[in-house]
Amino acid sequence: MTNTTHPRNPGMALNLDWLDSVQMNRSALERRCATLTKRRSIKKEWQAAWLLKSLRCMDLTTLSSDDTPDRVRRLCAKARQPLRPELIESLGLKTLKPRVGAVCVYHAYVETAVDALKKTGIPVAAVSTGFPHGLNSMPRRIEEIKDSVAAGAEEIDIVITRAHVFSGDWKALYAEISAFRKACGDAHLKTILGTGELGTFRNVAKASLVCMMAGADFIKTSTGKESVNATLPVSLVMLRMIREYFENTGFYVGFKPAGGIRTAKQSLDWLVMMKEELGREWLEPDLFRFGASGLLTDIERQLEHFVTGRYSAAHRQPSA
Repeated sequence: MTNTTHPRNPGMALNLDWLDSVQMNRSALERRCATLTKRRSIKKEWQAAWLLKSLRCMDLTTLSSDDTPDRVRRLCAKARQPLRPELIESLGLKTLKPRVGAVCVYHAYVETAVDALKKTGIPVAAVSTGFPHGLNSMPRRIEEIKDSVAAGAEEIDIVITRAHVFSGDWKALYAEISAFRKACGDAHLKTILGTGELGTFRNVAKASLVCMMAGADFIKTSTGKESVNATLPVSLVMLRMIREYFENTGFYVGFKPAGGIRTAKQSLDWLVMMKEELGREWLEPDLFRFGASGLLTDIERQLEHFVTGRYSAAHRQPSA
């Protein structure tokens, strides 16, 4: 995990009384999201700066069934040089060298990505534990984590067993995440909740807390494969749990929305929410990531508009 300045979350004993106390007010959450982004207008050079922040917090991702080593190498080249040289020069960023937060791939391509990114400092994240459904046997899921870490992955995105949430078996979910955290070793653990399939905000809140209690370094909304992925209301639920966990333990946990975030405007909405709910510290790559594949293209278009005053077609941008 890059740029880590905070002690890693060690987890804590499972606190069922804390879980029982969790309540969520859907209408209040939705009302907060509806007003939050409308009250903040980010324009001109401030918008360009925030879009560059979005870029730095991006997990540039390819998780397609037709992935190939060449596609992964191309993605890594884009991670090393996320903006065109002439655009970087026009923005006055030659000395800053913009870069993404990480590259996220299937386990089969971890070694390819690690080799393509060596000496860049950009970490490789591997999706694991039977992604996207998380239905492999427990020994196989743990073996998959260890294999990805051995191949060079510095971050592991795992899928929780949703059945534990539906049945309210929080002890089983806690034991599962604790085992995954142990298997990760020094690699950071990002737990994917699959929020679009969890049914209620209260389920999302409780699953978030259990993952953090078990030692998760990040909690993540979705695999990107569900019919409903990252939304602002479900993200707000998870951010409130991160804040509550921090207030009770003093440990920082990161947040990663994933799936369906494709426009620069959407990325600004999430940055505003992070700033308003958790504060400035959560606007760095060690505590906030976007799981995105198409977002970078629109960010490039918006930055080119800032420089030239004109929008270019998406097909003119070097795609990731």
